[in-house]
Amino acid sequence: MTVRKIVEMRRGGFCYELNGAFAGLLRELGFRVTLLSARVCGEKKEGPEFDHLTSRVDLPEADLPEDDRSPWLADVGFGDSFLEPLRLMVGEEQADPAGRFRLMRVGERLQLERVDGEGHWKRQYSFTLEPRRLEDFQGMCHYHQTSPESHFTQNSVCSRATPEGRITLSGMNFIVTRNGLREERLLISEAERAEVLRRDFGIVV
Repeated sequence: MTVRKIVEMRRGGFCYELNGAFAGLLRELGFRVTLLSARVCGEKKEGPEFDHLTSRVDLPEADLPEDDRSPWLADVGFGDSFLEPLRLMVGEEQADPAGRFRLMRVGERLQLERVDGEGHWKRQYSFTLEPRRLEDFQGMCHYHQTSPESHFTQNSVCSRATPEGRITLSGMNFIVTRNGLREERLLISEAERAEVLRRDFGIVV
C-alpha cells in the first residue's frame, strides 16, 4: 500500500514510508541496506528514539577499489536536508546540492550537521549504526500520524526538492527557495491552495 501511495497515487509520505520504500528498492538493485533509528535535533533537545528513519547503504564490493568501500548515509525522507548520499565518515565536510554537511561523533552517536545561511553548523539529527527492523518504528509512526502533539498532525505540509532549491506548502504559506533566495506567499483561498498542490506537487484533492 505504501509503494502504491507514493509511486502510483503520487501522494508522497514521511520518513517511515519514503525511506522504507527506498530501502526496498535499493535491496532489489543489489545494495545492502541497514535501517537506522535517528533522533531529530531541536533547538534545545533531541527527539526520542525511532523519531526518524534513515539508512546506511553498502555498495557491492566486488568491483570497487578499497578506497571506495566506505558505507553511505542515504535519506529521502527528512525534508530540507542533503539530496545525494553522504559518506559515513566522521568529521569530513561534504558538499551537496542542498549545501554543506558533516557527520560528527557525540558520545556513542553520530550527528548530522548542516551549515546555515550565516555559516554556523546546525544539528539535524543523531543516530547510531545499530541495525533496526521496519517494525521497530511502528510505535513512533503511529504517534506521528495520530497524536495531537505531533507536528505532523498540527499542520498540513508538502515539500519537494527542485533543481534550484525547494518548494514547500505549509498550511496556506507557499515557500519557494531558488539558488539560496527564499520567497514566501500567503495563499488567499482553498481554491488557490488546490491549484498549487496540482501544479507544483502533482496532487489532486
